[in-house]
Amino acid sequence: MQARWKINTEYDKLLAGKLQSELNIDRINAILLVQRGIIDFESAKQFFRPSLDLLHDPFLMKDMDKAIDRINTALSKREKVLIYGDYDVDGTTAVALTYSFFKSYGVDAGFYIPDRYNEGYGISFKGIDFAKENGYSLIIALDCGIKSIDKVDYANEKEIDFIICDHHLPGEFLPKAVAVLDPKRKDCDYPYKELTGCGLGYKLCQAIIRSNKQNEKVLENFIDLVAVSIAADIVPITGENRVLAHYGLKRINALSRAGFRAVIDLNKLKKELTISDLVFVLAPRINAAGRIEHGSQAVELLIADTIERAEEIAKQINLTNTRRKDLDQAITGEAINIIETDVLSVTRKSTVVYSENWHKGVVGIVASRLVERFYRPTIVLTQSNGKITGSARSVKDFDVYEAIEACSELLEQFGGHKYAAGLTLVPENIVAFQEKFERIVSSTITDEMLIPELEIDIQIQLTEITDKCFRILKQFAPHGPGNMIPVFVSENIFDTGYVKIVGNNHLKLELYQKGKPEVKFQAIAFDKGEHYENFRNQIPAKICYQVQENIFNGVPSIQLVVKDIQFS
Repeated sequence: MQARWKINTEYDKLLAGKLQSELNIDRINAILLVQRGIIDFESAKQFFRPSLDLLHDPFLMKDMDKAIDRINTALSKREKVLIYGDYDVDGTTAVALTYSFFKSYGVDAGFYIPDRYNEGYGISFKGIDFAKENGYSLIIALDCGIKSIDKVDYANEKEIDFIICDHHLPGEFLPKAVAVLDPKRKDCDYPYKELTGCGLGYKLCQAIIRSNKQNEKVLENFIDLVAVSIAADIVPITGENRVLAHYGLKRINALSRAGFRAVIDLNKLKKELTISDLVFVLAPRINAAGRIEHGSQAVELLIADTIERAEEIAKQINLTNTRRKDLDQAITGEAINIIETDVLSVTRKSTVVYSENWHKGVVGIVASRLVERFYRPTIVLTQSNGKITGSARSVKDFDVYEAIEACSELLEQFGGHKYAAGLTLVPENIVAFQEKFERIVSSTITDEMLIPELEIDIQIQLTEITDKCFRILKQFAPHGPGNMIPVFVSENIFDTGYVKIVGNNHLKLELYQKGKPEVKFQAIAFDKGEHYENFRNQIPAKICYQVQENIFNGVPSIQLVVKDIQFS
């Protein structure tokens, strides 16, 4: 599907010129900074030199004082504390962080991850019963709980207190917990709203240390877990998240945690890891445990205190991830077949597919694959414990959560956010839900939203990509939402005659711009083999690309990674 190119021209050109002069940088980097809200020397310094001193006071968060008072009471009375979290990457890293910190603090702590299939997402009655049966009087819930009003009421009846640390949007009412930590609470003035569940666990531990006037340096032992949660949960890498991701990546690359070291070694990752590596290598393996086996396996990996123990678990998780990939591939193929053989599919603006035999643990991944292929809001449903359950994924700018909410009378439960959601319904409502969801989507989505959009930061000349420019460009990392890898566009581009097809239909090129043949760059265009003849025939190209470092035989060079091509 041909993408729409959208060049960002909405930035203050005078401000960019002023910043270029103040920082003695090139035009490209000045514009990129202004586009990211960096408008003066001080904000540029904070962007390029993140510091842990920039993290906000945890006590600015609503209810943090109540949470710390209750935890300090538990410490003084030597109560048993249960660290409870979701089975995904954010939940398991949050549990690993908070549990490890509490154990190092001398707390009698345990941890609990609900079973995806028997208990489902979030706080469960079974988990509360486990706490009661095992003498836990305080549960700290991470990455879940903001809507668990009935579960917290049940815990209160059993004289078990709750502290909830969640980053999802609250409902109309909050659970009756001792403390509810959620920056998205309307009455919470905490300056940064985009923390992950693991990030909230970090802030809770930071508050414990501050309340007891101790050295915060110990928290650096856990910051790698926060970085993985930030990457996996695809939250903005801005503000506090940028600081935490920066230092977390440093710690991961220092191989200080046995669990990460085991996964890195097992997958033969020799280079310095980036956020992208966390997203595509570490996170899927941590996630695989909760998707296919049990999320507690991921926690065990992350808290392993010897490399031998970590390697043992990492091997099991790698096998689990292989099974996950096989299931993903098979179910995606079946779903594509259902869609392509449905005569009405071509007229629909949404996709809802169902099979009772699909594995619940991979329906979210399959939904993402279907969005990539058909580019429309998508829900993949399967059967679990007599109910129909599934995951939704969306396209840019369309709020799939709102569309699902509009069908709430047909659902047992649902939750999520703009681009991803989960839902449960009874079997007899599948057809009615599919029809109503399609009506809602069709009446609210625009034709433009159904075409993929390629966002471009700046139109530039290839001659502007200098060594100095690239040295600064590299310092924009870590990248993610709010600070994506910059995308450029250049026109009148030709190949020197080097073009060839490599690998699985990829183009290897050597590019220059008309009138400047002396400035040329190696380039790779993945899955663009169909453009081979156009380059061979010297047809002028307009390319959309990223500028990255390529290391060959230990020698670094600048390489253009071409995302899309248009020919005159």
